[in-house]
Amino acid sequence: MKTNKYVEDLKNKSDAELAQALVDAKKELFNLRFQNATNQLDNTARIKEVRRNIARIQTVITQKAKAAN
Repeated sequence: MKTNKYVEDLKNKSDAELAQALVDAKKELFNLRFQNATNQLDNTARIKEVRRNIARIQTVITQKAKAAN
């Protein structure tokens, strides 16, 4: 249920907003990996969640690009 709402929110965003969301998610993933490497990360499941969110964002971008053609 939670992911369906997230995907719907992504579909309603513009291309620029999706690109910014992708950049933000990649920065967050980098920071999480860095914290994990230095043993400062408490919730390691967050890495998996962010990776999946990146994939969701990229999927929506691809769907919009194919729909535009």
